[in-house]
Amino acid sequence: MTFEEAEVRAKQLKEAIEKHNYSYYILALPTISDFEYDLLLKELIDLEALYPQLQTSDSPTQRVGSDIDNEFTQVRHKYPMMSLSNTYSESDLTEFDLRIHKLISDIPIEYVCELKFDGTAIGLTYKNGVLVQAVTRGDGEKGDDVTVNVRTIKSIPLKLHSSDYPSEFEVRGEIFMPHASFQRLNKERIEAGDTPFANPRNAAAGTLKLLNSSEVAKRGLDCFIYHMLGDNLPFQSHYENLQKAKEWGLKVSDHARKCSTLEEVFGFIHYWDEERKNLPYDTDGVVLKVNSYTLQKQLGFTAKSPRWATAYKFKPEQAVTQLISVDFQVGRTGAITPVANLEPVALAGTTVKRASLHNADQIELLDIRLNDWVVVEKGGEIIPKIVGIDKSRREEGSEPFHYITNCPVCGTLLVKDEGEAKHYCPNDTGCTPQIIGRIEHFISRRAMNIDGLGAETADTLYNKGLIKDIADLYELKKERLEVLDRMGSKSAENIVAGIEQSKNVPFQRVLFAIGIRFVGETTAKKLAEALKSLDAIRHATREELLEVDEIGDKIADSIIAFFLKPKNIELLDRLKKAGLQFSLNEDEFKPLSDKLAGLGIVISGNFVKHSREELKQLIEKHGGKNLSAVSSTTSYLLAGDKMGTSKLQKAEKLGVKIISEDDFLNLMA
Repeated sequence: MTFEEAEVRAKQLKEAIEKHNYSYYILALPTISDFEYDLLLKELIDLEALYPQLQTSDSPTQRVGSDIDNEFTQVRHKYPMMSLSNTYSESDLTEFDLRIHKLISDIPIEYVCELKFDGTAIGLTYKNGVLVQAVTRGDGEKGDDVTVNVRTIKSIPLKLHSSDYPSEFEVRGEIFMPHASFQRLNKERIEAGDTPFANPRNAAAGTLKLLNSSEVAKRGLDCFIYHMLGDNLPFQSHYENLQKAKEWGLKVSDHARKCSTLEEVFGFIHYWDEERKNLPYDTDGVVLKVNSYTLQKQLGFTAKSPRWATAYKFKPEQAVTQLISVDFQVGRTGAITPVANLEPVALAGTTVKRASLHNADQIELLDIRLNDWVVVEKGGEIIPKIVGIDKSRREEGSEPFHYITNCPVCGTLLVKDEGEAKHYCPNDTGCTPQIIGRIEHFISRRAMNIDGLGAETADTLYNKGLIKDIADLYELKKERLEVLDRMGSKSAENIVAGIEQSKNVPFQRVLFAIGIRFVGETTAKKLAEALKSLDAIRHATREELLEVDEIGDKIADSIIAFFLKPKNIELLDRLKKAGLQFSLNEDEFKPLSDKLAGLGIVISGNFVKHSREELKQLIEKHGGKNLSAVSSTTSYLLAGDKMGTSKLQKAEKLGVKIISEDDFLNLMA
């Protein structure tokens, strides 16, 4: 086939595939079989492989994803991505309506009621009808560019239909995971020995942040559009623009309704509070918006949310059943979690047999006793929670529940630190669930991401005596793995290769992987960027740790306690000897200048020219250090609008120089 012939055929295939995508994912009216669809897609993939210049960003082949890992970059939103205020009762909505009419008098208000989808927010930018960028909410000012992943979602058009759309505009929507996709994904994770996702919302958010877009493509995400932004929009009203977006091929819910009165709004809420149980995806409320853009502009915004919209949240579903017994689980950090075993009861479309009891304080607060009739609530989690007791049905002579005093696995006396809700088993080196939990955490995707090694295999390795801790992983040989049941030569080879490859995982993820209590992903990254190496973190004073952004007393004390244990030091020495990354790649964080060298700066307030995160990056790039609290070692307090009063007072008391955003920028000029 010549290039000219291939070009014509590729165009035909693209148009046909997108037409079938629209029929299947938007109209829910498939026109061909899955087999026929796959044949068309395969033909296009083959053509683009033969002539790479035929592959464009809006090609349906981009929905397959890539095996190339892509780190996400931060992008500033053109329009701030604000959150909505929440209401929980009809009286709250009545007050919302009264506020609207007080600000806008003598004009009829038309509301649009929409279902509030339980997923993760996304901003999609189209230029000349082609999807060019997809950005997560982030902090509202900036988010992650996840365009590569979003292109794999088949309900999001890569190229719009028709031609009457603006040359550039943005739509906001909710990416979610339908129940069928969620159940399939969790079934696969359980079979692979991985921890199942807690709910579809978490699964959708986690999937969107995967670095491998080919994995995203397999998970069956979906998306509803609920907002449009830009110049030269077709209409000056929200509902009409949504209907136009539907004509362009964007997926808009058919359940949105225009309402002229509060009675109509309440009717919409009452209907969907029951009917939502029959939807193939999760909703957690109703969003109420003023329809007119002119009135929206007149009403304006608060610091956090629009005045012309609010979200009414449905009450979580509840059921009453009997408490049979209580089990106690031990986590990787030694935290003890009580779990109630219940008489099976139907709740929110599933049969509930277990529920979380959280901790001893919660049990005492509710006065939970064995054989009590308890109120169980399911707020989207896999394990529901007990929120109340029907004491009128309590058995005579029942006794208060006695919380365990010793670890249910190793028998060690439990401890409870001041200010902590949970009890802990302090035997972190001899308690089996803690050891296995730390190994599973270490090998997990967000930590060392060791290819070929799942939680189930790690458990087997421990139980068979092949490993006793995370450092033992780096001494495993293919020959020792091959003797395990269901472990072939190729699988053993892949595990050894995955372990070897993990030696290249960057320091911040290694720091997260070693499992210091309270040091999560974000904290590990902050520590790594601030102190640069594990040795520096190990020898840092408590005051030096507290100066690191987002490090408080609890985290600082936990870090110090971790490095005081000789067994932990021995373990880290073995990991370092194995070749893991114990310091930052300096090239990645090479400073732009040393103009702020030796200066410690605290940021407080809101700024005009830069976001707080950008200012923090500038401080680091020019050799300075970001401090979270004002102390005698602080060089400057960088003060913006609405800064914290306590920081200002402390700076004045200690004689710390207070500078403006312009003063700060002049320091680097």
